[in-house]
Amino acid sequence: MRPLWLAAGVISVALGLVGVALPLLPTTPFMILAAACFARSSPRLHDWLWNHRLFGPAIRDWRQHRAIPPVAKRASLAAMAGAFALSLWLGLRWEVLLVQGLVLAVMGTWIATRPSRPAA
Repeated sequence: MRPLWLAAGVISVALGLVGVALPLLPTTPFMILAAACFARSSPRLHDWLWNHRLFGPAIRDWRQHRAIPPVAKRASLAAMAGAFALSLWLGLRWEVLLVQGLVLAVMGTWIATRPSRPAA
């Protein structure tokens, strides 16, 4: 199973890095997923992500406190709103919009209700 976890971690890092440049693709969730995959496959890569200057703090906040930084919350919610606006602009069928809207509302609510900072 280690090679599968390693592959999943590498793919997650790649998607996270693409998300740095593409505003609708979130970086943080992919890096958290990569850290979880590397924890099961490569201690060296896990430590690299855990201690990374940019990605490490968000990974540690999530793992230790289940907290999502405010900037990550805003980016996620903005990306969701942008995706829904794009669907509206494309004129997708109302059934598709309804399902998409419900999923985005549930996920947006879940993200918004996570702690923003580690508990003191």
